[in-house]
Amino acid sequence: MKIAVIGAGKWGQALHFAISQKQPCYIASRNKKEIENFVSISEALKAEFLIFALPAQVVGSWLSENFTNNGQKILVAAKGIEQGSGRFLNEIFAQHVEKENLAFLSGPSFASEVMQGLPTALVINSTCSETANSFCEFFPNFIKTYISNDVMGAEVCGAYKNVLAIASGVCDGLALGNNARASMIARGLVEMHRFGKYFGAHDETFLGLSGAGDLFLTATSALSRNYRVGFALAQGESIAQILKNLGEVAEGVFTSEAIEHLSQKHSIYTPIAHEIFLILKGKRSQDSVKDLLAG
Repeated sequence: MKIAVIGAGKWGQALHFAISQKQPCYIASRNKKEIENFVSISEALKAEFLIFALPAQVVGSWLSENFTNNGQKILVAAKGIEQGSGRFLNEIFAQHVEKENLAFLSGPSFASEVMQGLPTALVINSTCSETANSFCEFFPNFIKTYISNDVMGAEVCGAYKNVLAIASGVCDGLALGNNARASMIARGLVEMHRFGKYFGAHDETFLGLSGAGDLFLTATSALSRNYRVGFALAQGESIAQILKNLGEVAEGVFTSEAIEHLSQKHSIYTPIAHEIFLILKGKRSQDSVKDLLAG
């Protein structure tokens, strides 16, 4: 096997579909699914190239329990920060894989639209240009790929935009209007940039596909599960009930806590993310809006 996807959720299946347009692509997950070229995890790990589409919160434990390093090149398609430890995914993978064999996927990409073959543009981020370019070769014509060496910038954008998407859903759930949502997204981009700069991210990343592109997508559409979480929170639903109804992982819920802890630890000013953290802990959305306007 040349390439395989680990993780058969919606995003994993979408990436499997996309790669399969050019060559055979295999896919594996813990539970067997009726998908073409589905194989066992042990078989998938023998592939020369791997795409990890697991939820960010399980990546660390999954690698410790299942992964053996055989020199595979890995594209990480998960987005998030580990909730308990505050570790970025590149820090987690670095414990198992050489840095030059790692790449990280970023950019605006709803799984449902990828599955329809609709056009999009993505960024493959790696400190090794050879590894990044090797993954570019697998993507079909309807996905335009760019490469970047700003791994941390891509990670921060991919994680932070999910929290801002919750905030955007809150805006719309409270019927605050287009002005409020646009203001929140714009200030959220500034906040995301401030947070990322602390960890060494590059300025230009936040204005490109990984930053503004993915943020605009996720924060303005009900196709975003994180947006739907925020909308339901504003309607007074409990987070437990929302996640039960959602039936999918909303990474922003977990990343919110990680960002809060990192911001407190390093004294980074992140007012929007802070209020989303408080809303998820039970604060009324209306009170958060008042506090943001008064701050």
